[in-house]
Amino acid sequence: MDLQLSDKVIFIAGASRGIGLGIAETCLREGARVGLVARQQGPLDESTTRLASQYGRDRVWSRTGDMRSSRDVEAALSACEAEFGPIWGAVANVGIHPCPAGFDVDDETWAQGLDQNLGSSFRVARGALSRMTPRQEGAIVLISSIAGMRAMGSPLTYGTAKAAVNHLAAELARIAGKTNIRVNALAPGNIIFPDGEWERRMNGPRREAWERWVKREAPLQRFGTPEEIGAVVAFLMSPCASFVTGAMIAVDGGQSA
Repeated sequence: MDLQLSDKVIFIAGASRGIGLGIAETCLREGARVGLVARQQGPLDESTTRLASQYGRDRVWSRTGDMRSSRDVEAALSACEAEFGPIWGAVANVGIHPCPAGFDVDDETWAQGLDQNLGSSFRVARGALSRMTPRQEGAIVLISSIAGMRAMGSPLTYGTAKAAVNHLAAELARIAGKTNIRVNALAPGNIIFPDGEWERRMNGPRREAWERWVKREAPLQRFGTPEEIGAVVAFLMSPCASFVTGAMIAVDGGQSA
């Protein structure tokens, strides 16, 4: 299927590794041009160089930025449009903040966890919508988590914020629909990639226990990959998904079923 993404500019936050990088690679294979944003210069430069060598330097743009900062978000979006072209799609792949288990979470950790996981998604969506609305076209995907669908024993800030991300996507879809802009949320399950949490666990002393766990919890009995997340995001970005908005799609091997 031709996803009709040829030459469309897709802005991806958190794109230097893992899920964000998988989304970028999938969109590039579909002919899109990608704007990559991440906090750390080194990993971002490394990923940008590799993707540019594979897909062409004119198809990859990058800039560092912290999506917890409205100033950084606005600067990155403005620079992407000025230097690379009008943004068709935006992906808010932001989240993860250290939080202790249990309920005894101090105020600062609580506020920072919600801001990292929810506030950053809102800022990316707000900035993208302000640019897409006058053009009356575009698509936004907020990366959530299956931890936001039901209580799964995740840290309180993470699951709570991701549940709010799902609601944010639905509310924004109602607001943006009248200007032909679609907003959806995608909830990954357990995704394994280099230097990620699951790779570290699978290289640790409890590997066999984690293998048994994933076989028990996920009907497909395995971890997912960033490319599998990227494939669904690319579809949601695509005009082929022109009647899909306000949806929350789990990509988790059936774990949340």
